Formats: sequence, structure tokens, C-alpha cells
Amino acid sequence: MASSSTPGPIRTPERLGYAAGDLASCLYYNTFSLFLMYFYTDVFGIGPAAVGTMLLVTRTWDNFVDPVMGMVADRTKTRWGRFRPWLLIMAVPFAITGVLTFTTPNFGYTGKLIYAYVTYTLVMVVYTAINIPYGALLGVITPDSDERTKLSSYRFLGAFSGNFVVQGTLLWLVKHLGRGNDRLGFPLAMGIYGITAMLLFLSTFLTTRERVQSVTDKHSSVLDDVRDLLRNRPWLVLGLVSILCLTWISVRNACLIYYFKYYVGREGMTASFLVIGTAFTLLGVSLTAHIVKVMGGKKRAYIGLTLINATSMVAMYFAGPQSYALMFASQIIGSFFTGPLFPMIWAMYADTADYAEWKFGSRTTGLIFSAGTFSQKLGWTVGAAFAGWLLALYGFRAHVLQNGGTLFGIRLMVSLLPAAACVATALAALFYNIDPQLEKRIGVELSDRRAVSIAQ
Repeated sequence: MASSSTPGPIRTPERLGYAAGDLASCLYYNTFSLFLMYFYTDVFGIGPAAVGTMLLVTRTWDNFVDPVMGMVADRTKTRWGRFRPWLLIMAVPFAITGVLTFTTPNFGYTGKLIYAYVTYTLVMVVYTAINIPYGALLGVITPDSDERTKLSSYRFLGAFSGNFVVQGTLLWLVKHLGRGNDRLGFPLAMGIYGITAMLLFLSTFLTTRERVQSVTDKHSSVLDDVRDLLRNRPWLVLGLVSILCLTWISVRNACLIYYFKYYVGREGMTASFLVIGTAFTLLGVSLTAHIVKVMGGKKRAYIGLTLINATSMVAMYFAGPQSYALMFASQIIGSFFTGPLFPMIWAMYADTADYAEWKFGSRTTGLIFSAGTFSQKLGWTVGAAFAGWLLALYGFRAHVLQNGGTLFGIRLMVSLLPAAACVATALAALFYNIDPQLEKRIGVELSDRRAVSIAQ
């Protein structure tokens, strides 16, 4: 039988090594989330509706690659484990495809659109092939739920450090490397990000270990894996929560640069707004374990923080073009209480992997994490598509003064619309059924099974 070696304490170098992987991912994810729409409309030269449709089509296809990649990773067997080898294999393609995506070819409008479809599809497939195994590592580094919450917190300290880098340096790098030519500046900046991400993924590969294995000899089919996933109630709830959460984040993030460029009239303020938000997000992430303990578990904490976040975004609606104090106060409060949501939900996904093994007798960590990524990407997809379509609906055109209706729409997209999705997210989380007592019961029973397995 497969067994699980008895894990020692997870030391700080391994936690930092694991965090490096999400720093690498977020050099791309945050660039896509905040600046891809802007790049395509104001630099690459295609309309917002076409961008929204392109993102919907390419990301929808990519979403279905996620569970396939998860099942492939679950069935990978090497001396380095199931998931770590993919970080080694995909690090270089990750760097190359990022540069290609932000390269503007000298094509006509149709040729550019085709190029955007091809390169963005390619970068997202590579992103999936490295990010799914990376996420699944959280479920196999340690079997301890509390330790995974801490490890997830380190992961998102890395993630938001990546956000810091993007928000604070991307536009500066584009301007200075391109010397006023954004079509040159964007690929050069992405070259720097790509090489950095490649090195960070390699460091994750070198510093982490896979310790948790299934305690059964069950060799399930793909259909068995999918059936067990669809019977996993807490995973299904988290899937819906992820879709709703990433929808509001994507709509809001995609529109912030338009908000400051066209409504506030100070495009340069975007970077400082994002950076200060990330600083307080990092503070929130660092307090995740404490917040979970004070609020009585991950579920209660997730719901409470999400509702506070909704309130902060409602406040943003009342900001005038020069209401800088209100804008930044809303950003600071919302960012601080958003921070713990991300490590919490991935720690909860790891708990659903334990739940599946406890309930159904098989451990499909890669599939569960890939399906979780699928849900988040679906929210990201829907949010980005809606952002493009709503900009077109409100009459947005690049590089011109916007009319009152367009500016009102942009304001809604960074305030009331994401706030409504936030409330829906909190309502969905009410149905998550793994509480602290069940976490402990699952941990004890799985530990007993592993002890028996080792003895045999």
C-alpha cells in the first residue's frame, strides 16, 4: 500500500520556497487582471467588445484544460513526486509565452485579433500546466490542516508580493524600457517578469517536498474521480464561491485604470492606489491564522470578511473625481479584509481533498485543486468578459473624453456591481459544511488509517 511518511515541522525555508511559486504566478496573473484589457484596447488596438469576447472564448476553453491537467498530475509518478516535476518542465515555456502575448505584430485589425487569440490561448495553457501542480502541492506538503493554513498564508504573501511588483513597476518599466513606445515597452517588461518567474518556480521545485500520499491501493478511473468530485459537497460550494469571488475581483480590477484615467483624470494615480491596497492586503494575509481563530473557523471568517469588503466597495460609489481620501480609505479597508480570503479558500480546498479521501477512500489532490482553479478561472473569465462588454455597452472609446453615461458605468464597475457579487459570494459560503470539529475528526481518522497502512 501507498503510505505517508510522518511529516516533521514545515520549516521557514520550505514555506518561503512554496511562496515563491505564487509570486511567480502573480507576475502574470496580476498583469493579466489589471492591465491586459488596457493593453488590448489602448496599445494593441482592438475594441473592448472584441477583447471581452476573445477573453471569454480563450479562457472558457482553457478552463476545461484545468481538470485534465489535474488528472494528469495525479497520475504522474517520478522520483520528485507527482506535482513538483511540472514546475521544472514548464518554467521556460512560461517565460516565453508571456512575452509573445504582449508583443504587438504589424498586422491589420483581423490579423491582430487572430494573433491575440493564439498567443493568449498558448500562455494560458502553459499557465495551467504549471499552476495546477503548484496549487496541488499545498495538499501534499503536510497533512495538518492548521499547518496548511499557515503555509497558504505564506503562499499568498508571495502572491501579493508579486502583485506589489506588478502594480509598482509594470507601467514604469513599460515607459522607460519603451522610451515612450508602449508597443516596445510591454514585451520588454514581460521579458523581465518572465525570467524572474522562471527562476522563482525553479526555487519552489528545489525547496519543497511531497509528503502526503493516499493510504489506499484504489486505482480509480477518470469517471470514478469525476463522480467522487461531484459528490464532494464542500468542494461544490467552494467552486461556486470561487466563481462569484473572482467575478467581482475581475470586473473591478479590469476597470481601475479606466477609472483613474478617464473619471479621476489622473492615470498615474493608479499605481499608488494599487500599491497601497496590496500593502494592506499583505497585512491581512499575515494575520490570516489569527483571524480564523478569532472568528471561529474558516467559514465564518470568510463570510464576515466578504461582507465587510462589500461595504467598502459601496463607499467607493460616493467618491467624486477629487475625493481622494474616500477612494483610498475604501481601498485600504477593502484590501485589508480581502487579504485573508485567498489563503483561507485554498486551505479549504486542501480540507476538501482530505474530506474526499475520508468519505470516498481515494485522494485526487490534483483534480480537486485543478477543479478549484477551474472555478476561479471561470469567475475570472466571466468577470473579464463582462468588463469588456460593459465598457462597450456604456459607450467607451479609447483616448477620448468619455460622456457622462460612460463615466457612470465605469464608476458602477468599481463599486456597486462588485459589491453585489460580494454579497452573493457570502451567501454561497453559508452552505460550506466543513467546520473546525469535522476538520479535527477527519484529521484523526486519516492519521489512524495511515498508521495502519504503514504497519502493513
